[in-house]
Amino acid sequence: QVQLVESGGGMVQAGGSLRLSCAASERTFRDKAIGWFRQAPGKEREFVAAISWSRDDTNYADFVKGRFAISKDNAKNMVYLQIDRMKPEDTGVYYCAATELLLWTTFDHEYNSWGQGTQVTVSS
Repeated sequence: QVQLVESGGGMVQAGGSLRLSCAASERTFRDKAIGWFRQAPGKEREFVAAISWSRDDTNYADFVKGRFAISKDNAKNMVYLQIDRMKPEDTGVYYCAATELLLWTTFDHEYNSWGQGTQVTVSS
């Protein structure tokens, strides 16, 4: 399995921005689609965004509504999640995950490597 490490979380006021980063431990990261999920307190984990590795196609959850942007840097084995115009309901633990699939998927059971998560807290 690929080892993933998220960073970039923190506390931010509503309307602010954060960029989350996901780093992989090995070069095979480049052959896998990567997704971001989040889990709010007391709620189920939900899909946020995903990006296919060999192609730059992306997919976002409906609630994103243009505020989130997923991107990748193949050379650095990094995937990023830019979050703008943040809202209190964006609060939660954000996870990146890797799937053996080359194309993105929204189903968390299709991801077999997960990071430890990074906490994001948005105050009103």
